[in-house]
Amino acid sequence: MTAHAHPELTKNQSLVFGSLSDAGGPLTAYAILDLLREDGFRAPLQVYRALDKLVEYGMVHRLESLNAFVACAHTGCSAHGAAAFAICEQCGDVIEFTPDEALKGLNDWAGAQDFTLARMTIELRGTCGACKSKAV
Repeated sequence: MTAHAHPELTKNQSLVFGSLSDAGGPLTAYAILDLLREDGFRAPLQVYRALDKLVEYGMVHRLESLNAFVACAHTGCSAHGAAAFAICEQCGDVIEFTPDEALKGLNDWAGAQDFTLARMTIELRGTCGACKSKAV
């Protein structure tokens, strides 16, 4: 998804989304701030405001365990309110995926408990195939 898909993006939101899209991996809000200082960003609040809206639009996801953000790799994430990530603890690579079967099970459980889900983020931590093959 590109920033052009959301014409309502502010200049700051477009810049933050662009920095995440170009990064190829997760960035903290402070790393984004450092990247955008030449574009007029001076305070973390500017980044956090933009990130909040981008998360709301489903264009960006927050990785809770890393306290970092990534650009969404799938269109329509905001429609199903769920995201899943495999995070390599060796190289830091993050792969976004949609585990439909797991999401169905979790949604079924929530329904049986009369629990209304607002959003769901699944984070798998481990070692990617590339790092495993380097270790051999």
